[in-house]
Order: sequence, then C-alpha cells, then structure tokens
Amino acid sequence: MAKLLLKLQRYFRRKPVRFFTLLALYLAAGSLVFLHSGFSGEPTVPGSPRSPAAAEGPGLPYLGVMQLGHGFKAAATMPAGTRRHGPWFKSTSKEPSERGKTRDNGGPRSRALRGRSGREKEEDRARYIGCYEDNTRRRTLRGMSFFDYKKMTVFRCQDNCAERGYLYAGLEFGAECYCGHKIQASNASESECNMECKGERSNTCGGINRLSIYRLELAQESARRYGSAIFRGCFRRPENVSIALPASQLMLNMSVDKCVDFCTEKEFPLAALAGTTCRCGFPSTLFPLHEREDEQLCAHKCAAEEFESCGSADFLLVYQTQVQDNRCMDRRFLPSRAKQLVALASFPGAGNTWARHLIELATGFYTGSYYFDGSLYNKGFKGERDHWRSGRTICIKTHESGQKEIESFDSAILLIRNPYKALMAEFNRKYGGHIGFAAHAHWKGKEWPEFVANYAPWWATHTLDWLRYGKKVLVVHFEDLKRDLFVQLQRMVALLGVAACEDRLLCVEGQKDGNFKRSGLRKLEYDPYTPEMRKTISGYIRTVDAALKLRNLSGVPEDYYPR
Repeated sequence: MAKLLLKLQRYFRRKPVRFFTLLALYLAAGSLVFLHSGFSGEPTVPGSPRSPAAAEGPGLPYLGVMQLGHGFKAAATMPAGTRRHGPWFKSTSKEPSERGKTRDNGGPRSRALRGRSGREKEEDRARYIGCYEDNTRRRTLRGMSFFDYKKMTVFRCQDNCAERGYLYAGLEFGAECYCGHKIQASNASESECNMECKGERSNTCGGINRLSIYRLELAQESARRYGSAIFRGCFRRPENVSIALPASQLMLNMSVDKCVDFCTEKEFPLAALAGTTCRCGFPSTLFPLHEREDEQLCAHKCAAEEFESCGSADFLLVYQTQVQDNRCMDRRFLPSRAKQLVALASFPGAGNTWARHLIELATGFYTGSYYFDGSLYNKGFKGERDHWRSGRTICIKTHESGQKEIESFDSAILLIRNPYKALMAEFNRKYGGHIGFAAHAHWKGKEWPEFVANYAPWWATHTLDWLRYGKKVLVVHFEDLKRDLFVQLQRMVALLGVAACEDRLLCVEGQKDGNFKRSGLRKLEYDPYTPEMRKTISGYIRTVDAALKLRNLSGVPEDYYPR
C-alpha cells in the first residue's frame, strides 16, 4: 500500500496539472451532491413525514426567513412549500398550490400570462381585478403609497395595504405600490400591464402609468376600521365650513370610528367631528390646523360612545385618517438645468434625509446627493443616481466640510442638530441602517467611545467651516424644523427659489414623517455619554453658539443646555 501511495505521489509531482484537474473534478462532484440534497431533501409530496399535509408527523417546521421593509411584520413560522397568509385574508384552499411545470421566457405576452397564473394562485388572499389606467396628477388609488425599486413583490404590496385596512392594492412600474378604498379610473388592456416585479420576476407589477389592482379579501371587518388614525386636536369651526370641509353627513349615533370610516371611504385625509355631523376635507388655508383650542371645548360626549368626545357645532374634534394626501406627492426633475448649485449641508445624523423628504414634497422636485446611496434610491429618492453637478435637482445633500468642497456651491441650507442627538442618530445609522438601531453590544463595546472621540469634533468644525466658507448660508435648526415645520419650510423653499403654494406646504405637514423616522420604541434605557464626553461636547456647543452669534444669527436652541 505504501509503495502505491509513493508511486502516486511521484506521478503527481511530475504532472501537477493532472493533480489539480482531478482535485477540481472531485470538488465539483461534491458540490453537485450537496446541491441535489438541498433541493430534494424537503419533499412536499402529500403524506410524506416532512410534508405540510402531515401535520401529525415528526417533521420539523420550516422557519421563514423573509425580511420585510419598514411597516412589515417578520415572516411567521410556516410549513415548507406553503405561502404566508396574514390573518386578514380568507383562505379557501386546503392544499399548497403546485408550481407550473412549463416555462416560457418569451416577451411581454408570456410575462403577462405568467403574471395571471401567479394571480390565480393568490386568489385565496386577494382577488385580481384587472389592469387600470393611472395618472401622476390624479391617482387611481388615493391612499397610502410606497416604492421599492429593488425588492417589490405582489405580496409585499398586498400585505402593506391590508395592514392599514385598505380594500385595494395596486402595483405600477414594477416597483410602486398604491393603496385605496375606491378605484377612480377606467380599465386598460391587460397587455399594458407588462412589467415584471422588481422582487419577483414571475409576477407582473403593472406598467407605465398602469396599475395591476387586487381586491383584498379581508377576513375581519375590524381591519377596515380607523385603527391608527392620528388625533390632530380641537379646532374652531372654520368660516365657509362647507368649502373648507366639503363632504359631510348627519350621524345621530356618532362615534369616532363612524366618522373616520366615512371620511376614509370618501378618500379624505381629515375627519372632523362636529356633534352629530361628520365633516371631511383636506388641510387648507381655510382650515390650516395651526391654532389648536383647549380640548375641553370639544369635550361633548358621543351619542354612540359614552367615553368618547365628538366635538360640537362650533368646535371640531379632528383626526387624520389613513388616506394619503396626494396634493404634494408628485415629484419630477427640474425642467431646465439649474443655474446655481444649492447645498443641503449637515453633519451626519442631523436629519438630512428627512429634510430632503420635506423639500421634495414642498417643491415637487427631486433632491440630489454628493454621494450615492442605493437604499435611498430604492426608497424613491430618484435624484440619488444623478451626478451632483447635473443641475437636474433642486438641492444637493452633502456632509462635506472642506473649503474646496464648500466653495463649489453657490448657496446652502445648513441644518444643525443637537450634537447629543445627532451623534446617537449617526451611530444608529452606521450600525443599523437609515431607520434601524445599533445593537446593545455596540453601545457597550469600544465602538461607541471611539465614535464619539472621532465624530464630536467634526460636529463643531462642520458648522464652523460652512459659516466661514459658505456663500449665502441659511441656518436651520433641526429642533425648530420639528417644532414649527410650516414656517421653517417656507424659509427653506424661499432660498431654493420655488414658489410653493400654502396648500402644498399644509399637505407636507400631514406627510411629514414619511418612511425616514426611527420608531421611538427602542430608546436606550441609560445615558451613553460619560461625564468626560459631556464636558468635551459642551465645549463644542459653546464654540458653535459663539460663532452663530458673531454673525448676528440666533445661537443654538436652549435645549442643547444643560447636559
């Protein structure tokens, strides 16, 4: 045996190419065996011990690993071979649907056929209605909407709309999802809904200005209720109330649910309770929702709900429904090349992405970026891919602070945020994404002290550099933007040279959060700043405050102190 091994060793030393060839063949064969076992190891034949049909068997459950975007629940545990069904769908099928055995990789017609076959499989949770026309100025489905230019699927759109109680879900342009309670357009030819979904090539997600619409088969009537309608406050009855709030209905058995349901059905974002009358409308110059009254003036019991208030004829109790106000949702690139480059400058974590969202809604034009962030592009910031000097965007996001970079811009909006909040926000972004959170281990490990040591000085130098080298700099404090969005947004839009109407700005107020705000559910239970960190950062705050006042600007907001 030893002689045989010695001969083989000498043979392969003389001819190493053959040795590596045999080794590669061996590895390839092993890989094929592994892949085969991966595909065939979980049969779905009815009656098999690991089949979904054999519920009593000893087979292990399949753990879903699909990760959904903001606003989606994690995939539930489910048997292999089945689809995930939410509690809001009526399930009529008892067997998991089989995949089609034929495949056609032809043109748009074959894709449409595959889309229709996929839709037939989905009928247990949503019924396909058809292909409909759409218009960017007047949407067919006027509820909530969201975009994902990388991972959009039919199920994801349906799930998102159903969780918010909508009756219809529509997909457009392969990546856009629209929700609504009413279809407000005419049918189009099925061949015009010919674009594959970005997240699943086997299904169709509408077309150019064409919606593939599904009716959601809601299992519970309560899913249509107002649910998470936002309380806006008590307001005095506006003059010309029939113009300010054009839809109304007398409700002798008034309740918050009934009024919100009525206004949601009528596709209005505001529901106003006025005693026994329910009124619906939009925020407008006639009814801007800026001057709230004492809630006691609206504290009149509802006829149908003893513990609810329903306002009165003179003082209205206002709720914001789940209907999206589309008056400020249209966006496009500038029609002609911009003559000046305007920077939207901020330290990282100071709310630049949120400010871009507000500016795009207020002006109707896309914002650009000095960098490229694919995740933001996929969320609808279409100016992200443009070169920052293209001149097609209304302003340019930047975190740069060098003299050469700053002098490249003709004017700037400088967004400043409390450094304690900005540092924590940027740390969360760095380790958890744009709306995620850093893990507990990162806060307690060496990452956080090193981050503060490197980034805290930058917070100060960033502002000082823009004040020193910037041309025509408008300073906006993040805290003031949150507290008085309407006034601060007016200042920002004026610098951009766009005449935004007040109704559009009021629309922005109702859509201000977008999908770019972290949930407050995961706040740290302790202060991550040590006394040494606070002492250092307080010195930077004083430096920036003095620099602002030296230029006859208001200093930093009072809530920066004390720490």
